[in-house]
Amino acid sequence: QVQLVESGGGLVQPGGSLRLSCAASGFTFSSYTTSWYRRTPGKERELVAFISPGGGSTNYADSVKGRFTISRDNAKNTVYLQMIGLKPEDTAVYYCVCRPRDYWGQGTQVTVSS
Repeated sequence: QVQLVESGGGLVQPGGSLRLSCAASGFTFSSYTTSWYRRTPGKERELVAFISPGGGSTNYADSVKGRFTISRDNAKNTVYLQMIGLKPEDTAVYYCVCRPRDYWGQGTQVTVSS
């Protein structure tokens, strides 16, 4: 059974940091490109970052470049999103997604507020 389970979200003050994790099971994680998306009510879904199957290639949305870092540990079937310098506009539900089969997690809420 395919599962992606995100964790690490929460409430943080502007300028703070969080690290999201996504644990995968039920498929060959190391063969999948993995992405983090975020969704805010009333806005389009946004691709935040993605990482190649081996971890050697990454890409980021302009809105998070220099603040977010995506990484993966294929031995642990886990992808991470380290977020620093958080802003209120980063508030969203964050999802990890594995492709090409388009597997989605249930999401984790990140709220940036004072």
